[in-house]
Amino acid sequence: MQAGLVKEQFIISGILKGKTIAVGVTGGIAAYKACEIVSALKKLGADVHVVMTKAACEFVKPLTFETLSKNRVVCDMFDTDREWNVEHISLAQKADLFLIAPCSANMAGKLANGIADDFLSTTIMAALCPVVLAPAMNTAMLNSAAYRHNEAVLKKRGFIFIESESGELACGDKGDGRLANPSTIIDTVVGILRPKQDFKGKKVLITAGGTREPLDPVRFLTNRSSGKMGAELARAAAERGAEVVLVAGLISVPVPANINIVKVETTAQMHKAVLEHKKQDYYIMAAAPCDFSAEFSNSKIKAQSFNLKLTKNPDIAADVGKNKGKAKLIIFSAETENLIANAVAKLKNKNADMVVANDITKAGAGFDSDTNIISVITADKQFDYGLELKSKLADIILDKAGML
Repeated sequence: MQAGLVKEQFIISGILKGKTIAVGVTGGIAAYKACEIVSALKKLGADVHVVMTKAACEFVKPLTFETLSKNRVVCDMFDTDREWNVEHISLAQKADLFLIAPCSANMAGKLANGIADDFLSTTIMAALCPVVLAPAMNTAMLNSAAYRHNEAVLKKRGFIFIESESGELACGDKGDGRLANPSTIIDTVVGILRPKQDFKGKKVLITAGGTREPLDPVRFLTNRSSGKMGAELARAAAERGAEVVLVAGLISVPVPANINIVKVETTAQMHKAVLEHKKQDYYIMAAAPCDFSAEFSNSKIKAQSFNLKLTKNPDIAADVGKNKGKAKLIIFSAETENLIANAVAKLKNKNADMVVANDITKAGAGFDSDTNIISVITADKQFDYGLELKSKLADIILDKAGML
């Protein structure tokens, strides 16, 4: 990226609109550069929340960042003028990215060793989003064995570093340790949050949610699917440039406005809607359609006990697999036992290109959850992922689908 020109282009486009960014500021003369960073992120459309250490407040006043961010700045974990909810957890949950600029050697040491003794370190400890550190310190500190060890530990854990620059430092020394140029930091943040456009020009059909099979005017058969995974896949695919059709049964989450939504109720309706949308590049079967339906009673069933005669519903994924042509078919396999064996069998039986398998008995991996634990399986490979947010798993699944 060419710094400056790219930055101006992003400011015009408001490319970070809808993103929440938490900016941590630690003590050091470079704290003043964080003002430019916060200002630029706001111009890009981001909702910016600043957290300062007490040492940082000695270099820049909180009022400056409150004016630039249009949000209250938090400096003290025991501030009595705070929201009723546990604020560090609230910020950690809603942030799409956490940036610490400048990041002192002291803060890097805390994070590497699990020390959470102020608002900033406590919030980072609870963060599930990408964490970006832009270190700034004296050259000797930067090259010390202690700091290099802490940096290595944090990188291994997935922390992203923006390397410091070389030049004259505030102490008069010359060498590495200067905070990276604000435009470099902004470009890095945008590069992380700006979705890839690898699905641009592709047509993607996604199914989501459970279906409902009516028994009488008040009763129906269904399941516990919330549609969260399918909705996240639709959002991610659209952000990555795809033309998305979402065939949605019962879903409990909102769907972005730029997605073509086809609402259905029964499995037969979902089957019909999917097959009507031909010439897709990808079919992603993330819904949990009911496998069976029953004969509908026009009046409420009054009997104390009754027997249901169930009829097998059409297998949507299998029917897509029979006629998919060059399209790629990605299916899901929610299991309670023999996870991999059952998933591989479905992959073959439905002529799918990839199956996403999960054991719904595991904590955090069942229906109506914001997280999941999955295995992505193709004809010759298997990739296993631990507990992750479904929003992150959506991009992982699309990454793998794009490699088919």
